[in-house]
Amino acid sequence: MSKLPFTGKLGRKSLNVIKANIAFAIGIKVIALLLVIPGWLTLWIAIMSDMGATLLVALNSLRLLRVKE
Repeated sequence: MSKLPFTGKLGRKSLNVIKANIAFAIGIKVIALLLVIPGWLTLWIAIMSDMGATLLVALNSLRLLRVKE
C-alpha cells in the first residue's frame, strides 16, 4: 500500500510520455509524407528520418526511469 502514490504518479507520467511519443511520431510521418509527394524527400532520407524518430521516441521513454518514489 505504501507504493500506491508512486504507482499513480508513474502512471500519469507514463501516459503523458506515451501521448507525446505518439504525437511526435505521427508528426514526423506527416511531415515526411508531405515532403515525399512533391519529390523533395528521397526514400533513404525518409528511412533515416523514421529511424531517427524511433530512436528519439525510445530515448524519450527512458525518462521514466528517473521518476523517484
